[in-house]
Amino acid sequence: MMKWFLIFVVVYVAYLVWRNGRLAARKSRPPPHAPGTPQDMVRCPICGVHLPRPDAVAGTNGLLYCSQEHRLKAGV
Repeated sequence: MMKWFLIFVVVYVAYLVWRNGRLAARKSRPPPHAPGTPQDMVRCPICGVHLPRPDAVAGTNGLLYCSQEHRLKAGV
């Protein structure tokens, strides 16, 4: 009977060591990359592509274009 109790205690201690190691590793791991803040999207009047406002090319008429080429195509 004592032999089984000793085996149980050894297995239980091994399980606790293993579990604590996994928990410590999980805590030390950096969190997954959180998405950035939403950006305002604009639509190119030439091709209809939606793109973030900071990436758009401004025309003199106040419209925003997806590229310099489309801004020139609009004649602005």
